[in-house]
Amino acid sequence: MEFDHTYDVVVVGTGGAGLATAMGAVDEGLSVLLLESTDKWGGSTAMSGGGMWLPNNPLMARAGVADTREDALAYLEATVGDEGRATSRARKEAFVDGVEDLVTTAEKNGVVFARAADYPDYYPELPGGRIGRAIEVKPLDSKVLGSWWKSLRGAIPLPAKTDDVWLLGRAWSTPSGMVRGAQVVFRILGGVVTGKRLVGIGNAFATGFGQAVLVKHKVPLWLESPLEDLVIVDGRVAGVRVSRDGKEVTVGARRGVMIAAGGFDANAEWRREHHGIEHATSGNPGNVGTAIAIAQRNGADLELMDDAWWGASIAPVEGGAPSFIVGERSMPYSIMVDKDGARFANESESYVDLGHHMLEHDKGVGPYWLVADVRHARRYLRTFTLDPRANRAMTEQGIMVKARTLAELADATGMDPETLRATVTRFNGFARAGIDGDFGRGNSAYDRYYGDPTVHPNPNLAPLEKGPFTAFRVVLGDLGTKGGIVTDERARALRADGSVIEGLYAAGNVSASVMGRTYPGPGSTIGPAVVFGLVAARDMASRS
Repeated sequence: MEFDHTYDVVVVGTGGAGLATAMGAVDEGLSVLLLESTDKWGGSTAMSGGGMWLPNNPLMARAGVADTREDALAYLEATVGDEGRATSRARKEAFVDGVEDLVTTAEKNGVVFARAADYPDYYPELPGGRIGRAIEVKPLDSKVLGSWWKSLRGAIPLPAKTDDVWLLGRAWSTPSGMVRGAQVVFRILGGVVTGKRLVGIGNAFATGFGQAVLVKHKVPLWLESPLEDLVIVDGRVAGVRVSRDGKEVTVGARRGVMIAAGGFDANAEWRREHHGIEHATSGNPGNVGTAIAIAQRNGADLELMDDAWWGASIAPVEGGAPSFIVGERSMPYSIMVDKDGARFANESESYVDLGHHMLEHDKGVGPYWLVADVRHARRYLRTFTLDPRANRAMTEQGIMVKARTLAELADATGMDPETLRATVTRFNGFARAGIDGDFGRGNSAYDRYYGDPTVHPNPNLAPLEKGPFTAFRVVLGDLGTKGGIVTDERARALRADGSVIEGLYAAGNVSASVMGRTYPGPGSTIGPAVVFGLVAARDMASRS
């Protein structure tokens, strides 16, 4: 058929997977078109912490940090296991083996990385576990994007790094936190003085990769151009139908179509169908699952649709968004309890594990409460309490509750006073002993990463004794969904019988995750997304 436009590669979606695919395609000398359904590009990646979990990566080798292919695969087998075709041994190997190419290709195209050297794997004690496998794009001047900055999703000029976040949480309670706080302030001031608009974390990723793709290689990007359908010619995906400026446009793809359009985070109907809950997602509001449905309609099989990148979130105020919490729930002088006032999990464990435990405990219904004594507020930076207006709204809507005593706090939140009293008494005994006898909080190096090293004998445990006490209502949240199109080790979409849909590729949260039902380390969403995006581009380049 005749197309309105034709490129070698068409990429649907502009998050990490889409940008990495485009970068790989231009690196191979191919022409590329990027399509974005909303008026903002960058996807969930631009909204995220921006980290990539990339075991045995070149930055580790340059720093003399030991890691091997064998240990990385052993760790993936120990954590992920076998959860279907998405987690096959071949896909695990393709991920690990594609790390070096991803890093060196990005560097060749001007992307500058930094290691999160102190960030542990989420299960570092398991075989093959390590500390420091995550990398990120180093904070940079977003002015390199030119006019593309205006349409970047979640654009915030804040030059923070992953390893800043955990230290800033205790910026006024520990020497290391104070030093890091000063460093961040000077980094911000340095940007102001030099006329730079510095960005970090997810915005740094989008800026670095966006500069390489959109600016350096001038790859065209069509905003507000949602995918309507795939074009099949002789059994092969040969292009796409797109809605643009109110008209249907056909675009041919000589080498292949990459679907990297995100999951179905914001599709409430699908969330109820596949997860059985009302969602409180922190993901991209543009992720409604349309691309997954289109791929399925054209023969693609789906896996892991019942799972997500779960975690705990402070309940949203009316008209607002939930606040995904990580470090705050791990700091001492706090616990998390259910609606009755009983603990049910290790508060410091990885967010996916905590989310799964919330589901196992009461199907994620909640409510849950983060209960803290006054020292938690005085010693630690709590990101969800920085805005006075939000604090007033949380108080008015019963999301933040303060009381002089635990008994009064229980009455105000609907918890059972005796259950909460017994829970706190038992926990305080564990805190003084330094061992959480119920859930092992603080046993793992990952737990302690977000702890307070000035608290002894366990940096994650301290008794709740001093009022006033505060309870924050917590709900089951997520960073996005992890189920979708089944792909092989070359990121090619598969049918239910295992056959390949020629010309169709998928990566990122639109695809079933190679990480299965777990979260091996920081950046386990973006790491595979960018690696498989590049793997797909290499495969497309090999085809005539």
